Amino acid sequence: MSFLKSPASGEFLQEGFGTLWRGTYASLALAVPTVGIYLPCYDVFLNLMEDFAARNAPVLTPYVPLVAGSVARSLACVTCYPMELARTRMQAFKEIQNSVKPPGVLKTLVEMINPVRSANGLQKLQSYRILWTGLGAQLARDVPFSAICWSTLEPTRRHILALVDGNSSASTVLGANFSAGFFAGTLAAAATCPLDVARTRRQIEKDPARALSMTTRQTLQEIWRDGGLKGLFTGVGPRVARAGPSVGIVVSFYEVVKYTLHSRYRITD
Repeated sequence: MSFLKSPASGEFLQEGFGTLWRGTYASLALAVPTVGIYLPCYDVFLNLMEDFAARNAPVLTPYVPLVAGSVARSLACVTCYPMELARTRMQAFKEIQNSVKPPGVLKTLVEMINPVRSANGLQKLQSYRILWTGLGAQLARDVPFSAICWSTLEPTRRHILALVDGNSSASTVLGANFSAGFFAGTLAAAATCPLDVARTRRQIEKDPARALSMTTRQTLQEIWRDGGLKGLFTGVGPRVARAGPSVGIVVSFYEVVKYTLHSRYRITD
């Protein structure tokens, strides 16, 4: 019965089943280029750094996944951040007016730019800068997340694959990577939850001037002052429940595609 009295359930009853998929188009518009940049770059950086570490500093080899994941995630984050910002705002600010559909990704970005636009060149530059509002908070969350995730995922999946050495198949690759990704994503999501809360608060700030002046540290201090430790870990359950399967699915299917293409190429060759 408490569910029926919650704000989320009230929104669900007013807007219908479709509200659960609010921002789906923006999520897809974000996910495709992000994954397309993130995972291939991680592979490239991992191979280059492992070769370099093996030749020059073998003691640093265990830390290569941490660095490669952080660099690849930073690159993907900076490139695709406006889409991430649009998605968050679409999910947070949908107006309920005569069943009017929420604005699309492009319209959301334009509406963000317009309030601070002017004829002055510097202010025009700042109007586009607002598309990267909260980028610092995003990097502050995503870089540690990737560092924890890959430094956990890489040794875990290598250990699992070593247990079935000689019996490599697409199903084995799928299972090993999903298990490792699920575990690593869950751990990383729980550890970086306060940074995710700060990122979201900065992204949904409606005042453009305040949005540009806020810092991650100030935002975390505000959250601590308003809600304490509980405030910093707001939504940790849904975040962990989403991150574990999400990382597991993305990494496992990416590795299966790599395995399939590699096997086909090897047979053809």
